[in-house]
Amino acid sequence: MSRTHRLFQLMQALRSLPSPATAAHLADATGVSARTLYRDIDTLRGLGAVIDGEAGYGYTLIEDAHLPPLGFKDAELEALVLGLREVAAVGDPALADAARTALTKLRARLPKRQAHRLRHSVLVAHRFNPPTKPNIDSGVLREACWEEKIVGFDYTDKNGTPTRREVKPLSIMLFDQSHCLLAWCLTREDFRAFRLDRMATLVVTDRSFRPERAPLMKTYLANLKAAAGDRLVPF
Repeated sequence: MSRTHRLFQLMQALRSLPSPATAAHLADATGVSARTLYRDIDTLRGLGAVIDGEAGYGYTLIEDAHLPPLGFKDAELEALVLGLREVAAVGDPALADAARTALTKLRARLPKRQAHRLRHSVLVAHRFNPPTKPNIDSGVLREACWEEKIVGFDYTDKNGTPTRREVKPLSIMLFDQSHCLLAWCLTREDFRAFRLDRMATLVVTDRSFRPERAPLMKTYLANLKAAAGDRLVPF
């Protein structure tokens, strides 16, 4: 098998296998050794493919430089517009600004007919009771989630009791009227949800918990689903 054909097979496996695909599954799909598989992953990254993951955890194809950009059907475009306007209405300040900017960029890059459709869309999203504003920079916190860096902050619970927490941040989620950080609390050694409007003095440390975020988040969501039952809307 030529090297080019092997790399093509690896790309196909990354697109088709459930993510993250383990090195063992990828090596089996392409018929190579683990050592060759790791070299091929590095080669694809060098050619422009954005592949997340590492040995011992698994790999996910984030961006394929060889696939052409997709066009949108009218219904898909309207779904995007409504989704972005919903984020602008209920997202934390950083995400709300990003949604408005994304909508402007989307309109500028669409074909003329669809740009006109977007500009005059009747779809709106309005909340009469918007979420409370966070006391910390949600953009910095979101980046810490992605970078899998442990963070510390002061927290005041519903009874007004102050504590200092260190956590592994997993995700920011909107619950009812509050944005909450879903995290593994190192102080309590358990999963916890922290309201962003009760957090203060956020500090991002240089201590990494990579690659724990994905499995921790999967477990936390499973726990939430089990506790809430039918009351939890899938997300």
